[in-house]
Amino acid sequence: MEKQKLVLDTIHILYDSFFEQEKKIANYIIQNHKEVVNMTIGELAQACGTSVATVSRFCHKCDVDGFHQLKIRLAKEIVESGMEVPVSNHISRSDIGQSLQNILANKVDEIRQTISLMDEKQLNTILDDIKSARIVQFVAVGNTIPVALDGCFKFNEIGIKAVAGTIWETQLAFSLSLGRDDVMIAISNSGESRQVVKMVREAKKNGVITVGITNNPNSSVGCTVDYHIQTATREKLFLNEICFSRVSAMTVIEVLYLFLTVGQERSYERTSLCEGLIADEKL
Repeated sequence: MEKQKLVLDTIHILYDSFFEQEKKIANYIIQNHKEVVNMTIGELAQACGTSVATVSRFCHKCDVDGFHQLKIRLAKEIVESGMEVPVSNHISRSDIGQSLQNILANKVDEIRQTISLMDEKQLNTILDDIKSARIVQFVAVGNTIPVALDGCFKFNEIGIKAVAGTIWETQLAFSLSLGRDDVMIAISNSGESRQVVKMVREAKKNGVITVGITNNPNSSVGCTVDYHIQTATREKLFLNEICFSRVSAMTVIEVLYLFLTVGQERSYERTSLCEGLIADEKL
């Protein structure tokens, strides 16, 4: 049974596909979702400077039957989030204490929703494939490269052979050497990176097991990989345009690492050895 996504997550995922009038509605709901619960469809349309028809179309795009259902879903999400401290998207150095609470609340929400979206049966299969793989390649470009490098280090530390790189051409060349005994883990926030999609498609031609970690299951990466792990995001909550959160993707890597550490023979011994050798370089 597919787990239901939060309305706010759906809005973030679909944001770039909205028309300008729909983005006004998305922005207003993101910024004022608690107030929206008590508004009529006409009040929301007026507050956004748009029409009732546009609000209705927006709701259908977000996979809800109408504005009433959207309000019910939002209200349920607010209650289930259990936020006792009032939070918002506001960040200001004039009120650092409240701003820290706002950041904390939204980052916790990213992690909570990312975990809730994980399919237990699929996760178990992914762990088995990684554990038995000859080699695991992490592929990423741009802002997700640090996530791939972190995953590579963690896997190698517990005895799972893994590679990652910062140069796309090098990653692509290596991916062409993978085969049926290998696993590729593709990390992309939007899931629409042409370079990542190209590597996944070439890997699949050679029978490589592919795992995607993206924000959108309907993206090119999400629809191409054998297994998809969806992350939650609040990337447009604090900044309207250029903003990227690695928190949820890092959470997925941590989940894989912890399960593999428990199930990997001599993992603790290998980790201790690695940490001991690293410690020699510290003052």
